Amino acid sequence: MNELIEQLVALQEIDLVIDKIDGEIKQEQDGLDGRISSLVEREGRISEQEALIEELEKERRTLEDEMADKIAHVKERQSKMMQVQTSREQTALLKEIEDAKKNVKENEEKIVSIMEQVENLTTETTEEKNILKTEKSLVNEEKKKVKTVIDGLSKGKKTKKNKRDKQAGAVNGSMIQKYEILRERRNGLAIVNVLDGVCQGCFMNLPPQKYNMLLRGDQVLECPSCQRLIYHQEM
Repeated sequence: MNELIEQLVALQEIDLVIDKIDGEIKQEQDGLDGRISSLVEREGRISEQEALIEELEKERRTLEDEMADKIAHVKERQSKMMQVQTSREQTALLKEIEDAKKNVKENEEKIVSIMEQVENLTTETTEEKNILKTEKSLVNEEKKKVKTVIDGLSKGKKTKKNKRDKQAGAVNGSMIQKYEILRERRNGLAIVNVLDGVCQGCFMNLPPQKYNMLLRGDQVLECPSCQRLIYHQEM
């Protein structure tokens, strides 16, 4: 195998290990971030429920004030009944009293409904807060575990990175630039093996002439289909 190709294959092996470590770090961090997002969502739901409870309580107080006014009005109208002198005035007062009592009853029903809603929401909110407290404790423990795992992975990555830098330094400058571009464009695989005339990057057949050139191993060649650097090594 061409010496330059050997250097690039060795470099890519290190890069693939680093890619794997990066993936593991991301997976650990994403898992933790997902748990934290769930906490934030639950906190948001609790805040919304508490705001709704406050709104309902405000509505209840307003209805109670209105009801107190209506009851006072009924009493005032009832006392005035003793002073009416005509049946027409009596009929008007009776209707006014009846309407006021109807409003009082409607307010009472609304207040009962609101109190039931508040009771249910308060129960739900208490349950949510208990769950949140437990989840926060679990997430705090998970943070410690994830930090330990990521610290270990990062340490391993640093070792591989140092080895990578040393290996990359041994490769021709223009070729390392080409390699980096191909890695970026070809999902991390800049150089691939060719087995039985088939590129293991794009799985297309190489033209026979190019395959024969590759077998000689004295040139740096590219796959005509995917433009990756290619080499031949029996598995």
